[in-house]
Amino acid sequence: MHIAHVTIKSAKKDESVAFYERYCGLNVVRTVGDRISFLSDAEGATNIEIIDDPGDAVSATGISIGFAVADVEGYRAELEEAGLAPTPIISPGPGVSFFFVDDPNGVQFQFIG
Repeated sequence: MHIAHVTIKSAKKDESVAFYERYCGLNVVRTVGDRISFLSDAEGATNIEIIDDPGDAVSATGISIGFAVADVEGYRAELEEAGLAPTPIISPGPGVSFFFVDDPNGVQFQFIG
C-alpha cells in the first residue's frame, strides 16, 4: 500500500500549481475541468491534487509535506532568493537537516537533505 495522492483544497489554485511546478519539481499530469489539477513527479511516485474550492480551502497547522533535496543549504538559498520565507535550517542530529516553507495556501513544506 502507498499514498496515491494528497489533496489540497485551495482558494489559490493557479498560484498553488505554479508553486508545486517551480519549487517541488512536479508537473500537471491531468486536469478535471477548470477546478482540479493533478501534479506528479517524473516517476509518478509523488502526487498532489489541487482543487479550486475557496469555500472549503485548507487551513492547516501541525502537518507538513516533505520533499527530499540534494543540497539543503543551496535549495534554501534559492527559495529565499525567489522571495519565499524559508525557516532557518534545522539539524536535529548528524546527517539530518531540513527547513520549512509555506505554499500559497499556508501548507507547510519541509525540504530534507
